[in-house]
Amino acid sequence: MPRLLAISDTYIPAGFMEQGLASLEPLGVAIEVRRWEHSTLVELQQANLAIEKGGPEAVPLPPEVAENVAGFDIVVVQFTPLSRRFIESATNLKVIGVLRGGTENVDVACATQRGICVLNTPGRNARAVAECTMGLILAEVRNLARSHACLKRGDWRRSFPNSDAIPELYEKTVGLVGFGAVARLVAGYLVAFGSRVLAYDPYFSGDSGPVRLVDLETLLRQSDVVSIHARLTEESRHLIGPRQLALMKPTAVLVNTARSGLVDEQALIRALQERRIMGAALDVFDTEPLPPDHPLLALDNVTITPHLAGSTIDAFRNSPRLLAEHLARLLRGEGPLPIVNGVSPRL
Repeated sequence: MPRLLAISDTYIPAGFMEQGLASLEPLGVAIEVRRWEHSTLVELQQANLAIEKGGPEAVPLPPEVAENVAGFDIVVVQFTPLSRRFIESATNLKVIGVLRGGTENVDVACATQRGICVLNTPGRNARAVAECTMGLILAEVRNLARSHACLKRGDWRRSFPNSDAIPELYEKTVGLVGFGAVARLVAGYLVAFGSRVLAYDPYFSGDSGPVRLVDLETLLRQSDVVSIHARLTEESRHLIGPRQLALMKPTAVLVNTARSGLVDEQALIRALQERRIMGAALDVFDTEPLPPDHPLLALDNVTITPHLAGSTIDAFRNSPRLLAEHLARLLRGEGPLPIVNGVSPRL
């Protein structure tokens, strides 16, 4: 009987883990849930950011989570770091399942060396992020958040940095940097708005439908809105830097609901301060939470939210269920499977 260890966190609590993975029990899987506790969501976000920057060794696990793991065949986590020490301690481990697209919290190299299959859950919060992206686009170009804040202060304000050029999305060009699950959903929403949609993704293959695939320079030059949806790697870090920002229209808006590191934050701040682009809408930042003296907080041409694009109850509740479906196919010897390290499962 395979043994599965699921490690819950503040976003996906133990109850969600138990409910979502319960479909594996009729297949003979024994499930144990442990809790990686944080007192607030902010503390978990800070730990996750440290792991994204420093790898799974950056944040130690408490003993009650990391000890006595030798007997487990499968480990399922969301943000919980699985370091080399953890993986080497789990001497019977054959499969690691990550409840999101990114696997920065897992020492994938160590897992690969030990013949452990690593699965992710691509697209698990794609709809949540896509819907938030549309909200941020509209909030920035139509001044929704700024006018709301003014009214709360008793200021009936109708003049903003973009007041002379407030657009509609109909017949405007929106460029999507990256064309994965989130971007394809965003593209569908934009087509419904009547937008012309461009996409840059050197790794995409297949039918892009009504979306025209172009190179990055063409996308930046032609787009009225540029929305970031790429995966952060060493190659894509600061994909949007000073040279790329200089290609954008002075009336254009940059939106980032992906990873902060994809954009050179300091270069973006300078472009906004100097009005070289019209505005930006950001859900991710190099430092989280934002310190009170952060220059973005002083700008009147940005819309900012505290890294919440993927945080819906539906995304968190459904993630264990989606991974359970992958694991069930694995146990039955079926495919396809979202294997990220090329190691065939041995269960």
